Amino acid sequence: MSDLDLRSINTIRVLSADAIQKAKSGHPGLPLGCAAIGYELFKEHMNHNPKDPAWANRDRFILSGGHGSMLLYSLLHLYGYGNLSIEDLKQFRQFGSLTPGHPEYGHTVGVEATTGPLGAGMGMAVGMAIAQSHMAEVFNKDGYNIIDHYIYVLGGDGCMMEGISSEAFSLAGTLGLDRLIVFYDSNNISIEGSTDLAFTEDVAKRFEAFGFQVIEVADGNDLDLIDKAVAEAKADKERPSLIICKTKIGFGCPKKEGTASAHGEPLGDENLAELKTNLGFNPDEFFHVDEEVYDNFKDIVKKKEAVYDEWQKLFAEYCEKYPDMKKKWDEYHDTDRFKDIFDDEDFFSYEDKPEATRNVSGKLLNKLAAKYENILGGSADLAPSNKTKLSCSDDYSKNNRGGRNFHFGVREIAMTAIGNGMMLYGGLKAYVATFFVFSDYVKPMARLSAIMQIPLTFVFTHDSIGVGEDGPTHEPVEQLAMLRALPGFVVFRPADYTETAVAWAYAISSKNTPTALVLTRQNLPQL
Repeated sequence: MSDLDLRSINTIRVLSADAIQKAKSGHPGLPLGCAAIGYELFKEHMNHNPKDPAWANRDRFILSGGHGSMLLYSLLHLYGYGNLSIEDLKQFRQFGSLTPGHPEYGHTVGVEATTGPLGAGMGMAVGMAIAQSHMAEVFNKDGYNIIDHYIYVLGGDGCMMEGISSEAFSLAGTLGLDRLIVFYDSNNISIEGSTDLAFTEDVAKRFEAFGFQVIEVADGNDLDLIDKAVAEAKADKERPSLIICKTKIGFGCPKKEGTASAHGEPLGDENLAELKTNLGFNPDEFFHVDEEVYDNFKDIVKKKEAVYDEWQKLFAEYCEKYPDMKKKWDEYHDTDRFKDIFDDEDFFSYEDKPEATRNVSGKLLNKLAAKYENILGGSADLAPSNKTKLSCSDDYSKNNRGGRNFHFGVREIAMTAIGNGMMLYGGLKAYVATFFVFSDYVKPMARLSAIMQIPLTFVFTHDSIGVGEDGPTHEPVEQLAMLRALPGFVVFRPADYTETAVAWAYAISSKNTPTALVLTRQNLPQL
């Protein structure tokens, strides 16, 4: 590690600590402990361009441990994303600032997903990895790998404790998502103390059982070890990878390092001064960045721009050689084209006989999927009951990345996070499905759909007491009120074919609002 690398890493630490101290609240432990991981990843391994943050072939980075947001904000500032300024860092956790307490998608340039509920980012990363593999299968040609990148996600012990992570990574291993690289910030500390209080499992063995390659980094501050681990992860073309980085929470602060108190409170003036002195900074300077550090990040960006320029050249050649694929690419990324479904007479035509709205929905969904090739999705092991199988496509699997039918297994909360990740990736229109009563499992990630303003579609069947024989455990009653109470979340409970068709047309053409269709098992008359 060069002196400039070390100075740059410590600048990330000090900026993070300064912002948290000024805000009088926040989480310094993760930024201090993981600064080297973030630096190495963004510098040596991620293809990204701050001048084009929506570049289709960029590597994605999700901070699943969203409480450590100052790590991400410091990196975004130093790289020049969205002109995020020092003044913005000084407004950390303030109302209306570009640096809220947890990263918010669509609010701060460079943030790939809204995170905060631990484990959510893990599920969304799996969704992005699925989307990457599908888009690569659809668009790549020999000599033209225009979709050729990785999904990185960073989380800690809390993320690993959450059940959503096990659900999502179990599926990721089954699907062999080799472009997914998970960093585990293993510092053995949680808010209440040592993780031994409640978390003694062997995480490495768990992930091996999921079907992951597991790589251990003994020192999360050693750039060479991190570099070697990422290279090893990329070399495995059959499995996703877990990189376990042994870190020290609150690294660099003598009185806080390795303690629970480093997790979720400012260091305090005295400890902040000791941190700066320990890392070779002036304790009387705040939010200071050496010019040579800024220059270092500018030099890194120039190297990244060269990779970006090469891709742009490749993509231009691809479009010229394959005009039909260029047309398809534009269609996949055109969110306005779905509006024409409102003028489709066939879509709204029906047979005048009683029919369950779940059956109607299945017919309508298949009409949509035949018309728009980027519609895809699946169910939590209930596709035959939810009527969500697409007859025009095969199943997505490890051996068939082009399939549009997804088998999420009995994993409702992970399914929804994965759906969010697929929508965040871009170019795809995803749906997820389960019984309406199990929307209780879906709700936390549906709430994130609404907060992020991403138009994921939810198909909920077996509405109300109409499910009868299954009894009260399967009779959704209060769930309708719950979903309708979510701000920015649209709920349709259609009564016949026409209302179901309008609901699907609204859902598929929505640009920034998630939509739920609540559907019956029993037949209803056409009104």
